[in-house]
Amino acid sequence: MLEINNLKKYYQIREKNIFSRHTAYTKAVDDVSFSLNRGETIGLVGESGCGKTTLGRTILKLIEPTAGEVLFNGKNVFELNPAGLKDFHKKVQVIFQDPYSSLNPRMKVSSIVTEGLIIHTQIKHNEIKQKSHELLDNVGLSGELADRYPHEFSGGQRQRIGIARAISLQPEYIICDEPVSSLDVSVQAQIINLLIDLQEKFNLGYIFISHDLSVVKYISHKIAVMYLGQLVEFAESGELFDNPLHPYTKLLLSAVPERHNTNKIAAPDKPACNNRNTADARFARATTDNTTARGCAFYPRCPQAKEECAETSPGLADIGGGHKVSCMLIK
Repeated sequence: MLEINNLKKYYQIREKNIFSRHTAYTKAVDDVSFSLNRGETIGLVGESGCGKTTLGRTILKLIEPTAGEVLFNGKNVFELNPAGLKDFHKKVQVIFQDPYSSLNPRMKVSSIVTEGLIIHTQIKHNEIKQKSHELLDNVGLSGELADRYPHEFSGGQRQRIGIARAISLQPEYIICDEPVSSLDVSVQAQIINLLIDLQEKFNLGYIFISHDLSVVKYISHKIAVMYLGQLVEFAESGELFDNPLHPYTKLLLSAVPERHNTNKIAAPDKPACNNRNTADARFARATTDNTTARGCAFYPRCPQAKEECAETSPGLADIGGGHKVSCMLIK
C-alpha cells in the first residue's frame, strides 16, 4: 500500500507592502490524505491550478513537502536515505503529460526505455537491445523502432515510449500526470486501454491525474476531487458519478457533455449550483487564492453557502461506504 497522510505543500509569498514583514503562503496541497492499493486506480480530478500535479510530484519527492508523510512499505519516503529513496523510485514511477518534452531528443528509443535499468540494475550490455524490444512490444510498438529518435514518432507513439520507460523497472505504482490530455481522442482511447491492460498484466496501481471526467470514470476504481489544494470529495467511481454530494463536484459533472442517440452533444441539466440566474453572485467570483481562507475553500463560489462556511473548515468526513465529503451542508 502507498499511503499519503496529511500531505502539505505551501509556497511562501510576501505582501506587496514593502514595509510589511508579514509572510503569507499559497497552499498548493493542503492536508491531503488517501491510500492506494496494488492493482487499484485512483482518479485525481479538479480544475487547472487545484494542485493535482503538485500533489503527484510531492508524493514522488520531486518537490519537497511542507508537512505530512508518504508511507511506502511502512516507511516514510521523506525520511529515507539516498539508497532508500533510490529503491522507492524504482517502485514508484511517473508518466508525464507531454510525451515529447519528457523524452531526450538526442537519445535513441532503446536508450530511453532502458536508461532506468542501466542505473538501477546490473543489466549486461548485450542484453539491452533485447530488453528494449521486449518493453516496446509490451506497449504495442515494434522492436524494430528501437534505433529511432523521438522526433520520428507521433504523439501517441511517444507516449507509448514513455509508458515503456515507466514499466521498465517493474514498478508497483505509477503516477500518470494527464498522460492523454495532449492526444487526439481516438489515440486517447488506445492509450487508456493500454494502461488498463498493463495494470492487469503487472498488477499496477495508478494515481491518474486528469481534468477529463469521462476518461477518469472509465479507468478509475475511486475518484478524489481536489479544489484549491484540498480534497473535497472521495468515493468509488460509480458512487461519485451517481451520487455527487459536494457543490463543486456537481459543478464539474454538469460541465461534462452527454451524448444521445442522435449523436449530438446535448447541454447537461443545470443543477442548482450551476444556475447563474438564481445562484448567489459569489459563484461568479472564481478565485485561486487560499492564502487567508479560514473556512471552506469553495465558500466564495458556492450558492448554497451559509455564514458558518466562511469561518469553519468542515474537513473530509466519511458519510458511509467510503464516500467522504468536505461540506458543512452534508451531515
